[in-house]
Amino acid sequence: MEPSLASIHALVTKLKKDLFSKVKSENHQLFVSPSAYDTAWLAMIPHPVEHSNPLFRGCLEWLVDNQTEQGYWGESANGDLPTIDVLPATIASMVVLRKWGVGAKNIEKGLKFVNANMVDMLHDQRHCLPRWFSIVFPATIELAESSGIELNICDYTKSLIAEISNQRQQILCKEEIVDKWQNFPLLAYLETFQSAKYDIDQETITKHLSEDGSLFQSPSATAQAYISTTNPKCLKYLMSLVEKCPNGVPQKYPMDQELVELSMVDQVQRLGLSEYFADEIDHILRKVYRSYLVKEYSPEDNRSIAEKLFKDSLAFRLFRTHGYNICPSTFCWFLHDNEILRHLEHNYAQFSSALYNVYKATDLFFYEENDVHDARSFSRKMLQKISAMKNVDDDNVVIFPNLLQMIFEELNTPWTARLDHLDHRMWIEQNKEGPLWIGKASFYRLSCVHNMELMQLALQNYKFKQLIYQNELEELKRWSKKWGLSEMGFGREKTLYCYFAVSASTCLPHDSLIRMLVAKSAILITVADDFFDMRGSLEELHFMIDAINRWDGDGLSGPSKVIFDVLDDLVRDITNTLVLHGKIDLTEDFRSLWKETFNSWLTETAWGRSGYIPSVDEYLQTSMISIATHILVLTSSCFLDPSIPENKVKPQKYENITQSLMATTRLLNDIQSYQKEQEEGTTNLVLLHFNQNPDASMDHSISTVKRLLDMKRNGLLKHVFTDDDGDFPNEWKHLHLSCFKVFQMLFNSSNLYDTESELQSNIAKAIYVSPKHELHKCTKPHTTFQAVPKKGNVMISVRYHDRFIMNNHRLSKRPMRNISPKVLNSTMFGLCFI
Repeated sequence: MEPSLASIHALVTKLKKDLFSKVKSENHQLFVSPSAYDTAWLAMIPHPVEHSNPLFRGCLEWLVDNQTEQGYWGESANGDLPTIDVLPATIASMVVLRKWGVGAKNIEKGLKFVNANMVDMLHDQRHCLPRWFSIVFPATIELAESSGIELNICDYTKSLIAEISNQRQQILCKEEIVDKWQNFPLLAYLETFQSAKYDIDQETITKHLSEDGSLFQSPSATAQAYISTTNPKCLKYLMSLVEKCPNGVPQKYPMDQELVELSMVDQVQRLGLSEYFADEIDHILRKVYRSYLVKEYSPEDNRSIAEKLFKDSLAFRLFRTHGYNICPSTFCWFLHDNEILRHLEHNYAQFSSALYNVYKATDLFFYEENDVHDARSFSRKMLQKISAMKNVDDDNVVIFPNLLQMIFEELNTPWTARLDHLDHRMWIEQNKEGPLWIGKASFYRLSCVHNMELMQLALQNYKFKQLIYQNELEELKRWSKKWGLSEMGFGREKTLYCYFAVSASTCLPHDSLIRMLVAKSAILITVADDFFDMRGSLEELHFMIDAINRWDGDGLSGPSKVIFDVLDDLVRDITNTLVLHGKIDLTEDFRSLWKETFNSWLTETAWGRSGYIPSVDEYLQTSMISIATHILVLTSSCFLDPSIPENKVKPQKYENITQSLMATTRLLNDIQSYQKEQEEGTTNLVLLHFNQNPDASMDHSISTVKRLLDMKRNGLLKHVFTDDDGDFPNEWKHLHLSCFKVFQMLFNSSNLYDTESELQSNIAKAIYVSPKHELHKCTKPHTTFQAVPKKGNVMISVRYHDRFIMNNHRLSKRPMRNISPKVLNSTMFGLCFI
């Protein structure tokens, strides 16, 4: 079934309602699946009055109801196939069911799964176990043994468990109890310490409680903290957690709302869906930006270095991309801490996703920002080391499905040389499973990022654009053939290349006229430029220029006649369309732009054929016009919504951003085309510098021009991403950026525009071949949290059983009671570990 605009809009409407409305509600726990492991630990806590019953009966009920058909608890990191992630959750769940004497069939089913799969899971992963698993898994095994749960452990399994226990011991000996380098320090695994015979006194626990009463926002660790200390702040946190998340608790509470929102915006943008959610993205960024305005880096920040670096660099990139005035110190703070730098240099694998974010943030640095330049050099060096590794599963924050491939692409192809449409395709194909966030006792996914309907929309949108592109390309081919441009008998036939470049580089509305306008203009520019360089005699060219300056084609013949007729028809068609759209007639302005460009081509041709060598200033003044990128952006910008003022479409009165575009595209062309132009005897900035500096090598001349390009490119980016150029619409700025990216792609490492087939693979991916992505549905829908309305400030409703009754292995319950928090806090009672 082919995608349609109606099906796309239906999905957009649904996502706005189901997904983005949750962002506005600011209940971000809705985006995280429940953690069976943490829910089990809350279910461990005995009731303060009825000690034979659990305090949080709802958690116990959730465990009974949410075992998978295969017999395990938890969400697998590998989609439908269970992996080692589920072992600690399954064992902990069985332990708590045994503790309260319920769920016999659940336990039997869980034992069957563990006994059948544990040895294979451990064997397959024994050389790349994540840190959290080495800490948690041995503790759950010991917990099961002390609870009387008989696991079928063969000798080989015992040896594997012993290896993991040894790894745990090494971690316990190596790390401090509260280590700022770890996203979850050892104390966050408090519930595992009793089995590890690692004594933590109550004073240490209380000292590290957060303001909200949690131990590092970990429900399981806070449950054990409450069991160990009966601290009322811990109880308050746990009560709030269960009230907010009655259908199973997450493994972190509260979530970092800003990080969730920024990750969501990043996902939407990288999937190519920004146009549908512009208001929602703006709402999120404005809110988070206000928060960042008052933030300063503090060594006392209780977040891990990895998490802070990941978030701050992501925030910087998104803010700068959207034109916010954001200071580099937002994420460059790590450069000024030698201890952090040393740790990153020695433990780069644990910071791979954070360093990847840092490097991407530095894409948008301005020339005077030395810190950003230093951050780029440092992160690049670390990423080069990471790219030589086989895997990066030791990351502290998040594991992207193809992180090594992503790093390779970032290091080898600058973002300015990648076209947006193909970047969106790559992200769609790489996100089959979605990024895995590193939790305390398992991996987890954010449903706002790994969302099947969002992926479905991305696929439909991409395929729908391909249908549009296919139709427009066929129309363009007919136009080119009608005028004879594809059969001129000389020069380059670039109808396909021109359309691919404009369609894949811009994120324009489906019905935009700009793609066809720019493609037609680019085809005409290519044919006319080749006519001046390769075919026309000086007499013929002067005669043609005279006709264009008069804008009268009488007397022209052959290619000159074809070129003028196409030009005249194109300008007339553009201006008539503008008038139909209620704009003023810009015929004379557009003609003047083209006249100026044709005259620059004549000047360059005359230089080459006479042997005249211009000065650098003289050359740049002409060649910035002859590259003709100003024509592409200025004529098409009149069709933007909002469009630029008509008085800006004037020759010799170009805005700074347009001048920067003209300079950068000319320099890109000259760096990759100097050999060809040297053979043809035409002028080029690289050749000019080489001829004017007899002691310099050609490599030195190329490097000199590249340094000039870097400066001009940086100026262009500053014009695009700041408001220093006046009140111009962002759409106009990004049209300049798209044009620049096309030239960067074509002339990044060679001259691809003059090749016959180098772009064919990318053209097929952009226009004809659908992305390789299958939408997989989960075998069991994830339970989502629902906010529970507050019942008042005086009493907190605590559900518990007067007693549990086995009835077909389900829980039957007695009436609820309301217990005052004061009673709960003041009652002294002994809470045993099991």
